[in-house]
Amino acid sequence: MSDLSPKEEPESDGEISFEGALRPTSLDEFVGQTKVRSQLVLLLEAAQLQGRTPDHILFSGPPGLGKTTLAMIVAEETGQALRITSGPAINHAGDLAAVLSSLVPGEVLFIDEIHRMARPAEEMLYLAMEDFRIDIMVGKGAGATTLPLDLAPFTLVGATTRSGLLPGPLRDRFGFTAHLEFYSDQELTEVVRRSSRVLGLDWPLEALGEIAGRSRGTPRIANRLLRRVRDYVLVHQAAPEVESVHAALALYDVDELGLDRLDRAVLDTLITKFQGGPVGLGTLSVSVGEETETIESVVEPFLVRQGFIQRTPRGRVATAGAYAHLGHQAPGHNDL
Repeated sequence: MSDLSPKEEPESDGEISFEGALRPTSLDEFVGQTKVRSQLVLLLEAAQLQGRTPDHILFSGPPGLGKTTLAMIVAEETGQALRITSGPAINHAGDLAAVLSSLVPGEVLFIDEIHRMARPAEEMLYLAMEDFRIDIMVGKGAGATTLPLDLAPFTLVGATTRSGLLPGPLRDRFGFTAHLEFYSDQELTEVVRRSSRVLGLDWPLEALGEIAGRSRGTPRIANRLLRRVRDYVLVHQAAPEVESVHAALALYDVDELGLDRLDRAVLDTLITKFQGGPVGLGTLSVSVGEETETIESVVEPFLVRQGFIQRTPRGRVATAGAYAHLGHQAPGHNDL
């Protein structure tokens, strides 16, 4: 059996199909992010009444909160085609020019992880977003000339998990910027409830709520845990009750607060090997055998939000809550 946690699972074709089937296709179906949805409704309706393409949109926030889904909904609500690419795929300005020049009027261009785009492509995007035009350099050296190329009006939807890495000039060219927040347990219960209906599962609300409470405030994780529990119920021919949820998620090392194997390994290392810290990020990542980027961008934000880790100038420190959760005796105090 695999011990992969929900956030570590590789994306197979089946996984992608599953996620696609559960994606809402309209703002009315989209659960959570109430303020962002209201703002989007206003933006899209105003553009429709004025007969123009909607302003460029930037969605920021942690992975799994619905940035890609909202981009798809923007295209669906405007009745336009959607072109999808990603920042890492745009290595040169020519890559971006090829995409932009092939857009049809009104098309929605979605660039995921837009902060990872190559700098020359970013600079080309400034002019494209503002004037719907790009300049193509022809030739080299003293004989090089610039040819202007007009673009069809389009709406750019960018998504980023690291909004601080976006250059100011690029960020300022978005007409609407929205930051997606983590979901409450009540909102996640509604997400899981909707997903269970789509999958034809008639499960009690208590079981769905238990799944939601272990989903780290993230709909993508909630849907994956729902599938893991569904598999457990199917294979073991068990009733879809709270007890089955406990048994299935225990099998996948997801505890009652949503911590998985790697989360607990980080906390246990802090407490047992370094007396609670402070410990530098590099030392911590080597000690648990995981990449620094994974610790910093995936594990730490959740543990900090749960109050299990503090970030200090000298390093990471385990809190009294972390000691209690792992069943260790907390020291009298930590030297911060």
